[in-house]
Amino acid sequence: MDLALIDAIGPFFRGHSRRVINWSKIPFPHLATSGPERAPQWTEIREELRVFASKVRALGFNAASLDDVAHLSLHPWLEPEVRGRNAILREEFRQCFAVLREAGLRVFVTSDFLTTTAAVDAQLRERLDAAETWFGEVVAAFLDDFPEVEGIILRIGESDGLDVSDPLRSRLFLRTAAQVNRMLHSLLPIFEQHGRKLIFRTWTVGAHLVGDLIWHRGRLAQALTGITSPAFILSMKYGESDFFRYLPLNRHFFRIELPKIIEFQARREYEGAGEYPSFIGWDVERYARELREAHNVVGFSVWCQTGGWHALRRRAFLEPAGVWIELNTLATIRVLRDGQSVEEVVREFFGPERAAGALELLRRAEIVIRELLYIVEFAEQKLYFRRVRIPPLIHVYWDSVFIHDAVRRVIAHFVHEPEEALREGEAAFANFEHMQTLARELALPEEDIVFMRDTFEMILLARRYYLLPPDPTLDRQIKAAKKTYKKRWPRSHRQRYRIRTSLEASRLGRRTVSWLSRLLVRRQRGYRHVLDRVFTIHVLSWIYRLFQVRHRKAMPKFMRKTAMGVDSLFR
Repeated sequence: MDLALIDAIGPFFRGHSRRVINWSKIPFPHLATSGPERAPQWTEIREELRVFASKVRALGFNAASLDDVAHLSLHPWLEPEVRGRNAILREEFRQCFAVLREAGLRVFVTSDFLTTTAAVDAQLRERLDAAETWFGEVVAAFLDDFPEVEGIILRIGESDGLDVSDPLRSRLFLRTAAQVNRMLHSLLPIFEQHGRKLIFRTWTVGAHLVGDLIWHRGRLAQALTGITSPAFILSMKYGESDFFRYLPLNRHFFRIELPKIIEFQARREYEGAGEYPSFIGWDVERYARELREAHNVVGFSVWCQTGGWHALRRRAFLEPAGVWIELNTLATIRVLRDGQSVEEVVREFFGPERAAGALELLRRAEIVIRELLYIVEFAEQKLYFRRVRIPPLIHVYWDSVFIHDAVRRVIAHFVHEPEEALREGEAAFANFEHMQTLARELALPEEDIVFMRDTFEMILLARRYYLLPPDPTLDRQIKAAKKTYKKRWPRSHRQRYRIRTSLEASRLGRRTVSWLSRLLVRRQRGYRHVLDRVFTIHVLSWIYRLFQVRHRKAMPKFMRKTAMGVDSLFR
């Protein structure tokens, strides 16, 4: 594989003071462009970037990505104050690009279609042709101004989160595969003329007709119709959803002949974000075996810092606490590029004398992740709602454990063997005692295992709540355990899940959940002619907009205010 790409945004989060951090992009408002803090902040960023670049280059990575084109643009349509700030960012980022290149890393920069300001929006007036022309001018100028940049990584299916307070904000603009195809055809000549690469990501969050691009065979084929450019690379996550377990390898890898790379996440945003061992080596091995039959896979991308909205803040290759993320990063490049086994990776990372014990620790952690964090019976089901594949993990999300009666009704509907699920969870939890012993003997961070144990004890209580009959005694036990957990892992510690409880009986009865499931959820990729194409795609969208107007505050704040918000599912 020619391209070994890794994100390099960790240094830009240094000193970020927000409790819950948006890890999806460099926090540009956090970066100083004036005053006495500018020079020391950027000096520290470059120093950390130099450390990061040296370490990942030594592992064999040959390319790194930073964010983003819009914040380095001087297009005349931008407001004067935005251009002024961007001019300073260009000075600083040019030095950052130099740091990466000096380490032997090719530089790629991300971009959303479309990132604008109020002044630009007034000029575009929602016209696609104007947006294509304007974005093409931005891209061409960027490639002219930064010849040291090898290419752009383009995302069209997700935009900035609702928490982003920046005059430059991205939003979803393209709604159909035909519009995506038109945009790509307009951009690729620019990249060809400059001799650069356009890496196009298929990742989407389900919004608009193009929201199923990540898994829909016809949609992606339409979006790529006529694309033959040598400047083009397709980038896809390994599965049909986000970075979860229990997902088969995306079949697009076998259907699309164009050059493509596969994306993995070393800092597992849904599995502790590096706070505890969540090893992906065995998954990468399985995908690597299957990829041998795929067409034209030219590389891979590892997200070692990017992803998620949470208070967990470990940064790989910049601090000792990043050990579990760094292990996943090494496993990905060694297995995919070098063809090594997990056993060889563990021996390299921990040393021969600790390899056997470390391997046992990781195997036990793997059981805990797969059989306690996930509910196996639910995770193994293939479920779709509107244009998205439902994640195999719905009761733990980012740094939140949900112990809600409504969640209980949903999980109980899909889990038909509750006794087996409870036995799996209890048996998995029993691994922690030996995991702590191993961590202590191997001089690995035992506190990470203790944190994992305490957190998964809450997750085990949640499973009992989901799958056992209502029991006031269990409710009291959950409340007491939550209080103990918060005391043991206070908010100031920065290493804590949020335990979100709502134990009061919801209005969702068993029959209602069953009826809604048959109506809204399907078990095949293809859409049902009436239920999906007519009702869930169109009528339900209209119903949701009506509900939003009248009862928006009735929806949990987590769903309304985090990331793009649940609204994106109904566009």
